[in-house]
Amino acid sequence: MTSEEIKTNVEKALEEIRPFLQSDGGDITLISIDNDNSVKVKLEGNCIGCSVNQMTLKSGVEMTIKKYAPQIEEVINVS
Repeated sequence: MTSEEIKTNVEKALEEIRPFLQSDGGDITLISIDNDNSVKVKLEGNCIGCSVNQMTLKSGVEMTIKKYAPQIEEVINVS
């Protein structure tokens, strides 16, 4: 899979997740994909101060991204 295909798949994953975050007044933005295996995202809005955002990031976001792009090894939230 090319870097462009990985980016497309990660974007598809974020589109699947976004409505859930937006329903809670938050959002997510893709910052970068490093070495085709590490995704940096930025949680926004109500997601910033949310006490469950690390759980959301790991269980929801990372799991969904890996479903679309299995080679992704980690998802990091940059603030």
